[in-house]
Amino acid sequence: MSEVASTNDVFTAFWNDVLAPKFERFRNILLDGLSFHSKGPLARLALPAGTRAIDVGCGWGDTAIELARKVGPGGEVLGLDCCEAFLRAGRAAAQAEGLRNVQFVAADVQAYPFAPRYDFCFSRFGMMFFANPVAAMRNIRTALVPGGELMFVVWRSLADNPWMAVPKETVLRYLPPPGDDAQTCGPGPFSMANPDVVRGQLRAAGFEAVDLVRNDGPVMVGRDVEQAMQFQLALGPAGEIVREAGAQAQSRKEEIEAALRGAIAPYAGPDGVVMQSSSWVITARTPRA
Repeated sequence: MSEVASTNDVFTAFWNDVLAPKFERFRNILLDGLSFHSKGPLARLALPAGTRAIDVGCGWGDTAIELARKVGPGGEVLGLDCCEAFLRAGRAAAQAEGLRNVQFVAADVQAYPFAPRYDFCFSRFGMMFFANPVAAMRNIRTALVPGGELMFVVWRSLADNPWMAVPKETVLRYLPPPGDDAQTCGPGPFSMANPDVVRGQLRAAGFEAVDLVRNDGPVMVGRDVEQAMQFQLALGPAGEIVREAGAQAQSRKEEIEAALRGAIAPYAGPDGVVMQSSSWVITARTPRA
């Protein structure tokens, strides 16, 4: 049964109404193509059997399910996301695997009434979009026991992520940048790229032992050039420019598509369109009692 918590997140409607359908359309990229940034950190993560964990911004539930495998039948995982459509997929996948120790809840993490009983919290590309990151981190801290651990993955700067930078630069040759009144899904994918900013946010939220590890590697951004081009027109920095330009973008559609194909084509190979990317794996913990 679906459980929906009350929310004050002004971006939730935008995620559900605008972004979720696009995410579903490019699920093979967002779920599998970008999985490099969670596979490594989760593979190295050792959680004792019986651990109680949270997955923030769990999306389709793949990382929550991986955590559920790690903690075993005696542990439990709570997966949270603002998009009910994603969570339905997570519930179905968990049921198909016979996992009974994972629950998926549609919720605003900034306001969710956590019980202070969890040992670990994970998030892959979910922390960058909170309207108030410190409030979200502080609420997550209330969920963790003394000495509880937080691990989350965020993008480094645009310059460190050519898979987003190259399409953005290409589209900006034809369209203006979005204005200050542009619709957004939150602060944005690069809002936690600055290590000093993130350290300050975590300390303000009551965390300690903050550490950042750079994680660079290839991501598949399309099964072929055509899908990669359509993906960039729909999502990410280039997609935002196109969406906000509206009729102007539509009038130059053929030019923009041709330019994007040309920019992306050099990265195409037998494994699809593969480009370089870079993230931070950030860890912190709550003070010990």
